[in-house]
Amino acid sequence: MQQNIKKAVIPCAGLGTRFLPATKAMAKEMLPIVDIPTLQYQIKEAIDAGLEEIILIISDAKEEIKKHFSRDENFENYLIEKGKQEEANLIKQLSTMAKITYVVQKEQKGLGHAILCCKEVIKDEPFVVILGDDLIINEKGDNVSKQMIDIYREKHCPIIGCQNVKESEVSKYGIMSLKGKMENRIGYLLDMVEKPKLEEAPSHLACLGRYLLTSDIFKILENTKPGKGGEIQLTDAIKSWCKYQDVIVYDFIGRRYDVGDKYGYVEAVIDFALKRDDMKEKVLNHIKEILSKKE
Repeated sequence: MQQNIKKAVIPCAGLGTRFLPATKAMAKEMLPIVDIPTLQYQIKEAIDAGLEEIILIISDAKEEIKKHFSRDENFENYLIEKGKQEEANLIKQLSTMAKITYVVQKEQKGLGHAILCCKEVIKDEPFVVILGDDLIINEKGDNVSKQMIDIYREKHCPIIGCQNVKESEVSKYGIMSLKGKMENRIGYLLDMVEKPKLEEAPSHLACLGRYLLTSDIFKILENTKPGKGGEIQLTDAIKSWCKYQDVIVYDFIGRRYDVGDKYGYVEAVIDFALKRDDMKEKVLNHIKEILSKKE
């Protein structure tokens, strides 16, 4: 009997060293895309995909994440007294947008270890994994999590979300080789090479921050030895998994922003600002002004 997918896991325990000094005092996941934290967009992705519970993997140092999504009636009342009812409603919505469960990762032992920390919360259910560095937007249809859930309901297999990346970026990602060819954006994983040199890469298909996994992954992770950096790597576990279980490689539909990279983050801020009625004209005029000075 196939189980409904109700849960999403979002790892948020990383140190965010690429964004120092900003991340010395704040979680990387709380860096705003204009005025909305990246993490909030990813929680909304899960909600819009029909998921009911969001499991945030945090460290003890990331209490600001809890604060952001907790009810603060004093602040709400203060805003109302100042005539800011709309802002008060926005603040209130943060605490009611989803059921959020927190799991603490005591030590930074890799993504695989972070996922393993959720074993008792997930139990025997399938679940979606949304990585914080990958903000993915599809304005013309279902979001990436919903796309993968629909495929799982048909195929009953774990899924890795991927897209083709530029040759210059191949060495930044886990690159996949397939059993045969892709059909209708779907293939089956043969192997995965972590951050290969271009000449050693089996393809340009990169693993890009979305997974749909079943609870079988926990047993595999428990038996996965630490890899690069002494960490338990999720990719190592999946490589073992695909030897006896079909693992789907899905070329998802959507625009991905690598918000764990400084340039990717700036791209997202500009693009999102240009889509907002309250900002697009000013931002576009500013860009035009900059370009005119360079001519």
